[in-house]
Amino acid sequence: MKTVLKHIFRLKRDYATLPFFDYLRNESFTPQERLSFFPCMAPFIMSFGDLNRHVLRVEPTADPHLAMINAHTYEDDHHWPWYLEDWNKLGHNRTGWRPVDTIRFLYSDATIQSRLLSHRLAHLIWSAKPVVRLAIIEAIEETGNVLFALTTKLAQRIQQDTGVELRYCGEFHFALESGHAMNNDHAELATIELSAEDVVQAIACADKVFAWFSAWTQELLSYALAENTQALAA
Repeated sequence: MKTVLKHIFRLKRDYATLPFFDYLRNESFTPQERLSFFPCMAPFIMSFGDLNRHVLRVEPTADPHLAMINAHTYEDDHHWPWYLEDWNKLGHNRTGWRPVDTIRFLYSDATIQSRLLSHRLAHLIWSAKPVVRLAIIEAIEETGNVLFALTTKLAQRIQQDTGVELRYCGEFHFALESGHAMNNDHAELATIELSAEDVVQAIACADKVFAWFSAWTQELLSYALAENTQALAA
């Protein structure tokens, strides 16, 4: 697994240089403007709990790798309420929107990559053996680490300026995500021996994860820039 982890960290370094993350670092935009992508990610974020509960989790199991996966799912399956909390605090509850308007938005062309991301990951997970699923989870976690390391800084700025704490975007969530690594997840993964075939499959899966998340970031960036342009025109 060490070979796979090194490959994932190389992918992570490239991922962190994508235009979306440059946008999150761009001081010419306010923290709120940089977080204006927030509604666009809703389909994926709201389905992430289901991905953990109903795709990754397999119980009961005697497989040690599935047992590791199951433990991880209990850490990650309940974050969506914090997302809804921040949605409200960031002012995305649009006045006059009916439920049908919200549904139309969530299934519009603006959120295609966000919707497809969950489906793609589920298909990849179901087709992979447990030890390869661990590599898929690690790849997903590292994409999240890049995102939340940046949103945490923006959330801190917003809290300093307004007194509003953003739990999903901020330190509260990021500390839990970072805790996976601090609790020796990486060290435990590194001890796992993989066959040559498993290494090839795990690397191929990691490549797909980062490619799909990269497409997702392009969608988030397009949405944010459009929202900022619309706000300036108003």
